[in-house]
Amino acid sequence: MYISTPRNIAPLDTILPDEPLLMMGAGPVPIPARVAAANSIVINHLGDTMSQIIEQVKSMSGYVFQTRSSRILGVAGPGSAAMEMAVANLIEPGDSCLCICNGFFSNRLAEMAERNGASVVRHLVAGNESVDVAAFENLLNTHCPRVVTIVQGETSNTVCNRGLADICQIARRHNCLVIVDAVCTLSTMLLNMDEWGIDAVITGGQKGLSSIPGVSLVAFSERAWEAISQRKTPMQHWCLDAKLADQFWYQKAYHYTAPVSGVLAIHEALRLICNESLPTRFTRHLRSSSALQAGIEAMGLTLFIEPQHRLNSVVGIKLPDGVEGPSLLHYMSSHYKVEISGSFGASIVRIGQMGEQCRAHNIFRTLHALGASLTSLGVNVDVPAGVSALEKSLQDFDKHAGYAAPAQGQFAAVSSN
Repeated sequence: MYISTPRNIAPLDTILPDEPLLMMGAGPVPIPARVAAANSIVINHLGDTMSQIIEQVKSMSGYVFQTRSSRILGVAGPGSAAMEMAVANLIEPGDSCLCICNGFFSNRLAEMAERNGASVVRHLVAGNESVDVAAFENLLNTHCPRVVTIVQGETSNTVCNRGLADICQIARRHNCLVIVDAVCTLSTMLLNMDEWGIDAVITGGQKGLSSIPGVSLVAFSERAWEAISQRKTPMQHWCLDAKLADQFWYQKAYHYTAPVSGVLAIHEALRLICNESLPTRFTRHLRSSSALQAGIEAMGLTLFIEPQHRLNSVVGIKLPDGVEGPSLLHYMSSHYKVEISGSFGASIVRIGQMGEQCRAHNIFRTLHALGASLTSLGVNVDVPAGVSALEKSLQDFDKHAGYAAPAQGQFAAVSSN
């Protein structure tokens, strides 16, 4: 006897809003038309066409990660799956692991390390601040870890570990493997895997890369790959076994059926980044986020993180007294078709500034929707002042070239080959 057929299942066009929502939260972000078109294509995951695409994805990823590593792998899963691939392959039971914890996602790295049998020391960074470089070196001297985990940008509370380059180089001098979560920062701000001495960098497709959710990337250094190759204990994961994944990504052999549509999408997203160039892209992100932050403050609202610790790719805003985050988000979505993100406990809302979000028309629309929604909810904010400050910031940035972009030579067309 069959289970009865479900009833009242509505088609998608009756569920989705009649007008597409502008996605301005902490991800997923809007995707370019070329990325969306690529995601509609299905090809043979083991055919010659796919092999050509994979080679280009690896080459372009090398540029975006700024690495010459020959071990850049795609992951059929979210950024957290790439995170778990890095952790599970580099950590063996009993390994000592120092986890720098600024918030929700850096604590997730620590939890993954614990689940893989590591002896974990969590350094909880207090006060919504970035980790202090001198304090970090003291921790290395005290605990002598084999592996360090850290986020470049903590999406949950919008803290940026701005001393990451120094931290990675100190860890290298202490012979520690370093795993960096760059899910919300890769291609939005400077990250140089090889120069900084990072051993594993993970990212998701749906944030700075402006690709689709569910296909991610991880890059391992040659030193990290040597550690993976010399593991004494077998990997507990099959799908996330880096050596098995290497069969598909570098040996044209079968691992599992690759998410071909997602790989095509991430190919187009990477191609657009390479065409724009990293220096130009970094400038665009800083210009947009700085203007948005100026507009928010001029409107009478308070940013959650102090400037020296602030992440630009996701901006945290303190909720005014008497306003609940879900009510504000619902009002913005239903009345203005703009979606931003809630929080992981703090009394804040978050606006993303990643990839396609960083366009002037998007930030003007988002700032107006935020201010008008707060006004409707009874909060006294000055929307015209906020919009004016946003516009002035954009104009001043362009006039004074307020961002000293890295020289193009710092971003060589490095290849994974």
